[in-house]
Amino acid sequence: MTSKLNYKLTVSYDGTRYYGWEHQPNTDMTIQGKLENVLNRMTDMTPGESVTVIGAGRTDAGVHARAMTCNVLLETDKTPEEIKEYMNKYLPEDISVNEIKIAADRFHSRFKAKGKTYRYTLWYGSSKPVFDRKYVTVLEKEPDVDLMKKAALHMTGMHDYKAFCGNPKMKKSTVRVVDTINIETSGSYIRIYFHGNGFLQNMVRIMTGTLLQAGYGEITPDDIDRIIESGERKNAGPTAPPEGLCMMKVDY
Repeated sequence: MTSKLNYKLTVSYDGTRYYGWEHQPNTDMTIQGKLENVLNRMTDMTPGESVTVIGAGRTDAGVHARAMTCNVLLETDKTPEEIKEYMNKYLPEDISVNEIKIAADRFHSRFKAKGKTYRYTLWYGSSKPVFDRKYVTVLEKEPDVDLMKKAALHMTGMHDYKAFCGNPKMKKSTVRVVDTINIETSGSYIRIYFHGNGFLQNMVRIMTGTLLQAGYGEITPDDIDRIIESGERKNAGPTAPPEGLCMMKVDY
């Protein structure tokens, strides 16, 4: 009889078709649900029992991931490589398990995470990003990237980011550390990289929407301090669309 082991998985997915990472009522179109369905089949779980895949983050509907880390307790005779092969055989084509390792019993993908990197991709130009259209947010006008970079400096550090939280009923602390926001341009692409110890619901998308406001001259970079101090969601910018956001990496 095999005992349960804790497995650490690195997963990539195109979130276009899905209602986010986390289980949702009345639909099986979530990343967590698809992973668990395949593992339940693989381990031949008895009725009433099921495996639980724990993700390092809970990406929103339509958001992508290059390297989401998750963990799951499994009782199986298969090697990590055989589990990976099985999962990739039966998972949809827009979800891939890239790596599986046996982890320490106490490893928890969310609670043990020390940092996360997200990338938000914007596009501005006279043509269309046909082959990247699912992974970028197309802008109607060109922002001033230098103003965005100045505003980003005001966003970094340890702050109460309540103004950038999309959950008005948030009861837990909204204090986070965002140590870097790097904005890079390449042709028509503007890529914003956010790294911090954790992010609130919709936080990166709201920060992106606020940076664009600065880039369009609707607010000044100095206004960011006022927005943070207010703690009011209504004072920050709009929530940028989900398709431009991708989880890039989780640090442990």
